[in-house]
Order: sequence, then C-alpha cells, then structure tokens
Amino acid sequence: MKRFDVLVIGGGPAGMAAAIAASKKGASVLLLERDVRLGGILNQCIHAGFGLHYFGEELTGPEYADRFEKRLAETNVEVMLGAMALSVGSDGEVVALSPEEGLVHLHAGAVVLAMGCRERTAGAIALAGTRPAGIYTAGMAQKMCNIEGYLVGKRIVILGSGDIGLIMARRMTLEGAHVERVIELMPYSGGLKRNIVQCLEDFGIPIDYSHTVTRVVGKPRMEGLYYAPVDENRRPVLSEEKFIECDCLLLSVGLIPENDILTGSGVELSRVTSGAVVDENRMTTVPGVFSCGNVLHVHDLVDNVSHESEIAGAAAADYALGRAPKTEGKTYGVTVGKGVRYALPQRVHAGDGEVEIFFRTDNVYKGCKVVAECGGRTLWSKKRMIVAPGEMEKVTLRKSDIDGDVVVRLEL
Repeated sequence: MKRFDVLVIGGGPAGMAAAIAASKKGASVLLLERDVRLGGILNQCIHAGFGLHYFGEELTGPEYADRFEKRLAETNVEVMLGAMALSVGSDGEVVALSPEEGLVHLHAGAVVLAMGCRERTAGAIALAGTRPAGIYTAGMAQKMCNIEGYLVGKRIVILGSGDIGLIMARRMTLEGAHVERVIELMPYSGGLKRNIVQCLEDFGIPIDYSHTVTRVVGKPRMEGLYYAPVDENRRPVLSEEKFIECDCLLLSVGLIPENDILTGSGVELSRVTSGAVVDENRMTTVPGVFSCGNVLHVHDLVDNVSHESEIAGAAAADYALGRAPKTEGKTYGVTVGKGVRYALPQRVHAGDGEVEIFFRTDNVYKGCKVVAECGGRTLWSKKRMIVAPGEMEKVTLRKSDIDGDVVVRLEL
C-alpha cells in the first residue's frame, strides 16, 4: 500500500489547482487522472473566454490547462495517468486501477475529490421517438469536432441552452453547419448572458424558450424532430407541435457531478446539487475527505473552480499534517429562502476571518435585493438589477457575525 499526505482524484482544472495548493503547504501529493493526459474537459474547449478572473487575460481551454500543468511540474506532486479510482473509503483508502500498476491500494491523510461532472443523455431525459444516428450530447459533439476532427451534422438543432450548448451552436456554425434553432424547456437560459449574445445573437441563431422536443424521427439516420411549447407545468402542448427537418440533435440538458465512487463512503450528498455537503474548507461530512470543482457543484467559470480547489487543497494538506484550523466547536448551517435554489458551503464553523457563500437563484429576477441573515439579523444585503440561474452569485460574511444558521434569500 502506497501512502501520501494528500491524494487528489481528477487531473482537470480542479485537481491540478488542489494538488498545487496542497504541495505548497508541504504535503506529499499523488494526483490520479483516468485520461492519458492532464487538463480534463479543458483540452477540448478550444474557444476563448477562460482566465479573465484568475490570470487577468483571455485564454483558450488548452492554454488555461497548460499554465496549471507547468505550475504542477514545478512541484513535488506525483502524477499517475490512466488510473481509474474505483472506491474511496472513510479511512482515506483509495482503490485504483492502472494499466501500469494494476490494482493498487493507496492511503492518504486526506483525499480531495475533483472528478468533474458528466452530461445527461437522451436516455436520462427519456427522449421519445426512434433511435437514429445523429443524437449526441453537446460535450461529445465538441470532442468529436475539436479533437477528432469530425463534423457531426449539417442541419442541427440544440436542445437546452446551457453554456456548452450555446458554445456548440457557434462552433457548428463556424464549421459550416446550419444550426436551425436552440430549444429551451425553461423560460430562461441556463447559460451565461455573454454566451447568449456571442454564440446566438451574433450569429442570428433563434432560441425558443418554454419549448421542448417531443419526439425524433428517422432510421438509420435522423431525419427530423417534433417540438412543441410547454404549459405552466412544463408539459408539452401537443396540439401546437411542429416538425423541423434536421440530421443532428445536440443535447445540452444538464450536468451531473461524478460522485459514483462515493457509494458506501459515508459522504453525505446534497439532493439539489448532487455534490457533497461541505463546510467552508470544502471538507465533506467524512473527516479528511474534501470536494471541489464540478464534482461539488456545477460552475459557470473555470476561474472559480481554480479558486475553490485551492481552498480545498490547502485545507486537505493542513488536515493531513495535523494543522487543521481550530474552531470554537460550533458549526452552523447555511440554508436558502425565497428565490434561491441552493447555497454552498452548507456548513460554516465559528471562528475568525471571512467566508464566501456561493448561491444560484431559481429563476430570473429583476430589481431584487440579495439578503443574508442570521437569527433575524441582516448580515449582508445588496440590490441587484438582475439575477439569473445561469450565473453564480456570492455573498461574503465575517465569521464573527455568525452565531446561528445563515439564510440566503431574495427580497422581490
């Protein structure tokens, strides 16, 4: 059994940032990555828009990953590529499978989870109709286009307006395909406003809100699909169903944190985010197990992933080396009120310093006020012209002001 102070699972932007931060704290670190190279999803994200907050300049995904790879190379972090983590134990033991090492048992003083997330598929949303060729998740289409060099279709419809779906609408257009339209179930987009403008409006691609695909047709290749508006209960109004010819459907219908290996680990998962329940140091309900990045909750900016992962990596090193921050023994919950879908971290320890609480709203609201309160006292408030589910919000609180559960809500 190999032993390390900190073991990081996942070599994407979250894993690399966490490993670097842990190493800087003096910990011995092992980084596991199941792919043959580091970088994760960034390797296929050749569009610009990364690094504006973290590096102060605009980078492509591979450029952003390369900067962290170079920083990682300057540390003592040991990297194991092509290694699949199979399980995480509550005692810090990780079982992994590697072509070179075989089945290995690893033990660490702290484990950082940074496995990222996966896409919802046609089966996950129970897409009706035949099963022709031409239906892809947006991320798979991105990989096939940007890495493998294949054009997945010529007349394309995109279901869902998450960021990757919006980016692929632009990408397919630039590659010579015709994007017929984007269809979104909700009355608002799940992506960043800048992507609505730069990827749809700038290219004249229409988007139909409060609509959904009702069925696909074609055999063996997709020939078209039917779509319809939805009512207030998000059920399709079939009497208003329309047909559109297309040979490809891209699905951008949500991301799911990749937490399957936590089965039996004792780590509590949130029903809303599908990620772990954590404190401000990103430690889960199992001492010594930390979580960060998209495996914790789906982020809109990789810059925020890096910052969050540095918190988790540094805290994991402190825990493993016996330097865990001292608290007064009190832990308070963070809950949500009107207009807020979830907030994170879900637990905050008493003590000194500040804590950042990130949250997403459950709808688009204009002219509202964001309020964080504790025991009926307002700790933080700010008026906002507009808030939307596609963009992460945050409040910063002084720990010394917290003497009970914190509630984050909107005043509409």
